Amino acid sequence: MTSPISADLPAEFRLAYVPGVTPTKWVRIWSERLPDIPLTLVAADPGEAAGLLLSGDADAALLRLPVDRTVLNAIPLYTETTVAVVPKDHVITAAEEITLADLADEVVLHPLDDTLGWEELPGEPAFERPATTGDAVELVAAGIGVLVAPQSLARLHHRRDLTYRTVADAPESRVALSWPTGEDTPVLVEELIGIVRGRTVNSSRGVAGADRQQQAATKQPRKPQQPAKGKATGNRSAAGAKRTGQGSTPRKGAPARPGKPRRRG
Repeated sequence: MTSPISADLPAEFRLAYVPGVTPTKWVRIWSERLPDIPLTLVAADPGEAAGLLLSGDADAALLRLPVDRTVLNAIPLYTETTVAVVPKDHVITAAEEITLADLADEVVLHPLDDTLGWEELPGEPAFERPATTGDAVELVAAGIGVLVAPQSLARLHHRRDLTYRTVADAPESRVALSWPTGEDTPVLVEELIGIVRGRTVNSSRGVAGADRQQQAATKQPRKPQQPAKGKATGNRSAAGAKRTGQGSTPRKGAPARPGKPRRRG
């Protein structure tokens, strides 16, 4: 049976996501809570995710900050570790963690889709900027330079001849859930917010919780059941008589109750 609130919702929900973000867990929870409303994933390049929201081609997006807060809402979800991607035989692989100063003499690639928000780029600049992080990884494999990027992207573009090390003092990338601004947050966006924030299925902000509240408000209260006339009174009277011994007749042959012995004359 379709719930009273979910019956008025869209037939699907479109969630855009940028490379390196893995929404698998949240999609699974969505399918458990809203089995009648499919969640459709839309893969998006970092530079086009915001445009998909503004054009209406996606209802929400998992993207990297920053975004234009005048037209988009955003809830930060987590912060990614920043790493340096290098060949396996590179000198910095001798340490588990490095700093930007360790890259001072390296050519550091700066792809056009970078979202780290550098105030000052480390190392030596490359001759030109690669178009994407994936292209930059290929250049690292070719020995052109090194790449500083979120760890999720280093894993996404993993190659056997490359490795990475954490950069302790590098800028960090934040992943956020974003949707277009408006007076009211759409119900399905509220549902997704609840999922990514770990709210329970009965939360009043979610579809399931709203359904429960509406059903409870329209449900008729049950009237207390009245006992049959005379039945309860008779039972109580009989029980009282049984406890006090009133109205009962001793059985034939039953021993007399013990009492005060009579004095012999």
